[in-house]
Parts: sequence; C-alpha cells; structure tokens
Amino acid sequence: MTPGPVDWPTRDPIAHRAAATPQRTALLDIETDAAWSFREFDRRVDRAAAGLEDAVLELSDSKRGNQQRIGVLMDTRPAFATLFFAAMRTGVTMVPLNVRETTGELAAKATRTDLAAVVCERDTEKAALELAVETGSVGVFTVDEPESDRTQSLSSETNDGGVSDPDSAFESRSVQPVPLERDDTQLIMFTSGTSGEPKGVRLTVGNLVASATASAFRLGVDPADRWLCCLPMYHMGGLAPVLRSALYGTPVVIQREFGAESTARVLEAYDITGVSLVPTMCTRLLEAGWEPADALRFVLLGGAPASDELLERCRDADVPVHPTYGMTETASQIATATPAEIDRHEGTVGQPLLFTDVSVVDETGATVAPDEQGELVVSGPTVTPGYLDDEHTESAFGERGLHTGDVGYRDADGRLWILNRRSDRIVTGGENVDPGEVVATLRSHPRVDDAAVVGLPDEEWGERVAALVVPDSETNSGEKLSQSLLSHCDEYLAGFKRPKTIGIADALPRTASGTVDRDAVRDRLLEGGIDVTGSS
Repeated sequence: MTPGPVDWPTRDPIAHRAAATPQRTALLDIETDAAWSFREFDRRVDRAAAGLEDAVLELSDSKRGNQQRIGVLMDTRPAFATLFFAAMRTGVTMVPLNVRETTGELAAKATRTDLAAVVCERDTEKAALELAVETGSVGVFTVDEPESDRTQSLSSETNDGGVSDPDSAFESRSVQPVPLERDDTQLIMFTSGTSGEPKGVRLTVGNLVASATASAFRLGVDPADRWLCCLPMYHMGGLAPVLRSALYGTPVVIQREFGAESTARVLEAYDITGVSLVPTMCTRLLEAGWEPADALRFVLLGGAPASDELLERCRDADVPVHPTYGMTETASQIATATPAEIDRHEGTVGQPLLFTDVSVVDETGATVAPDEQGELVVSGPTVTPGYLDDEHTESAFGERGLHTGDVGYRDADGRLWILNRRSDRIVTGGENVDPGEVVATLRSHPRVDDAAVVGLPDEEWGERVAALVVPDSETNSGEKLSQSLLSHCDEYLAGFKRPKTIGIADALPRTASGTVDRDAVRDRLLEGGIDVTGSS
C-alpha cells in the first residue's frame, strides 16, 4: 500500500530538524556560552527520552505513548527545552510547575494531574522532595547531580553540560519518536480562574503547531532570526519561543534570568532579532538606557496590558514593539499589533492571527456591531480542547468558542481593543492572581474577620495586589497585624500573590444587595492603604 501525503509533523520538531538541517545552530546558552547544533540537540533529547523511559515511565503501569504525565519544577535553562522535546518524543505530557509557588500550591496541582514524577534541578530539589512528601506518590528526578539520596538522576547528560561532542561523553541509545497526533495533550499549564481554583489548561500538539504557524505569518521568519527567551519557561510566553524556533529552524537564545543591563547587553551582543517581554521588563530596559540594535525586528509585548505611556516611550526609542493579546488557553497569541498599527490606532492589540476567529458578544451571546463593547469569544486551532475539569470546560465554551471573560470591542477592520476583565483577576508582572485565593488565605488568619482583595495600578508591575482587612475585635494595632499577615501569606501563597498594599477597616463597603463594593474598596486603599514590605 502506498502511503498517503503527509501534511503534519510525524515526530517531534528536533528529530525533523536533525534530519533536515542538522548543521544549523539550534540553541545558544548565555550562561555557558554553549552553542548546540540541531544534531547535538537531537542527541541530548535522545538522552532525556531514554531517561524518561527508564526512570519515569516505569513508575506506573502506563505504556509508552499513553500520555503519562510528568511535572517539571525548573526555571529557564536549556535542560527545560531538552525535557520538553523528550516528553514529546516519548508521548509524555509535560506539566510545567511554577518554581515560585509554595509546597501546598504545587501539591494541589500534582494531585489534580496525577503526576508520575517531578523533574527538578539543584535549586528546586528541596521543594520537589517536600512535594513528594506532601503527595506521597510522586517520584523525584533531577537534571543535576542529586543532593539527596531520595532524589534520582534522570540521565547522564540531561543537564546543560556544555559538552561539545555529546558522543564522547555518553553512549546513548536511540529512542524511536512516537508518531505525533494533533489531538495529543502535550502540555497542561495552570492559569488562575475566577473560581479561586487554578484551572488546568490542556494544550495539544495541534494547538502548539497552529500557534507557531500563525505567529510566523504575523511576525515573519528570517533565516538569520534569533529569538531571545528570558521569560520563565513554566509560562507559555517562555516556552513558545523554544518550540517555534525549532519549527522554523532558527536558534533560540536562552538567558536564564532577566536583568535590565544584562539583557540589554545580550540583545546587542547576540544580534537578537526577536524577544518576548512583559511590560515591566520593557520598562526596565528603557530605564536602563537601552537602545535597540538594527538587528532587532520585534519585541512581542504580552502577559499584561501595555500602558499608553510605555508604548509612547517605545516609539520614541525606536523599539519595534508589538503589543499582543493572548491567553494560556490559546497557546499564546490571539491578536498582535504592529508598530505601524499602534501609531495610527492608539490602544489596539491588533487584528487576530491567522485562523483565529474572535467574536464580540453581548450578554445574550449575540454578536455586536463594530465599536460596540462585549465579551470576546475565541475559536480556532490554537484554542484548547478544554480544561482538566469538565465543569470548567462546560462553563467556558459556547456555540462560538471559548468565552475569555475579557471585555472589549473591534473596529470595522477587525482590530481589537481590550477594556477590562469580566472577572476580577489581577495581572501583576505577567502573573495571574485570583483575588478569591488571596481572600481565603487572609480570612484563615486567626485575627482576621473579613477581607477584600483588588488590583491597584502599579508603575513597575502593571498592577499590585492590595487587601482591605477587617480585624477581629481584640486586635488594636493595624501595623502589627499587617506584618503578621505578610508572614501568614508567605506560608501559603507565592510571593507575587501576597498583598503589597494593606488597609484596615471596621467593615467592608458593600452595595445595596450586600456584595462587596469593589470600587469603594479600591478607593479606600488608594486613600489610606499602606505599602508593606517583607520577604517574598
């Protein structure tokens, strides 16, 4: 029988690239000054894939290719990228875990995703071991040398190594890549929802490839491109450049930690042509005196709304900024504006990407006319097939697609403007914070009777978490309570979720119907809230 035409990647992109363009540079690591070709990258992925087969998949009865799940508790580094493609090569679903979260937060996600194992690094090994104790069933593996006898090494060269000739360091067996299917769940990424419980978003191979394709049509691809990744890889904004660069056959440049001065140097020294940033990062670069080099083609600005002031500063500094609107549920971009568009249409996030359909609907679900406000509903091949929990999927999807919870409008040419979130979600420094989760933590403090949490404008972070707290009748000192609350939050919440402004009140302001008046809460905090500091 003659095989039919193939219109889809049959195996992971690194395997394809190693066959098609093995000599091209695939990855540059700023910290070690290492450069990997696609040939070497492929061998490293083979090692990690062998490690997953030998160590991780044997922890359960699941067979290879049955979407076994592993958690990855690591920050931005080449080994993260290697593991991502190794998971794809072996048919394993990856669950990136936020290294900034507490053991309790991580354990809840590990339990909900039924992880077989967590892969960590040296800096997160302690947290991974605590997670294993909390869940009672998760194996712990590291890409570095284990520091505890309870941690196992994933494989001999899974780490970032810097070995110029991989064959000379480790004799690796070849792992046959599993066939890729559009509907295979490749990633489960968590995002805050309005219910107070983080939602697990399922992203398929099809979602990821469609997103990379649509982005290429909007931003363009050049053989000389180099995409700098300095965002956390446990977020879609940090992981997307890794996959996209492999598909495009261009290098991804990995800087393990953003710094205004160091990143400015990297952008120039490595002839970076594209970079993904959140607005806070872009602001810090400009404040550090950064001037973009001629090689830079685009700055993809997302994760939080960009202020008009920031966009004007980018325009004055000739920064090729592309404001973008996206979600984890859509594998990154939904719409992206060009510099020319934001000059002519202030505040727009641009037109939807190729194959992405955006409807603006009223409360009845009917579409509204151009320039009329409504909720944005998204459909297309980049949109998740659903959440981990069926009830979340059922409530979020309608006849026209995914209801984003965002309010905005579009003009006659399809350009989008985002006005506000229908939910009360707070976006601080590109991180989503659900107010309900913070309220529940504050209310669990023994000296707190009630609390309300809102976002306040913040020049550095876009928004900051702020709380109006009602203490119990026996508490006399608001200052002492504030410090006690910070310590309490440190125990249960990631640092970015902790209130940075706290106000004390005798009672929460409420509407006539008895619900908390959030506008009044915000006004009180702006007038009398105290900015607080502490460990994070």
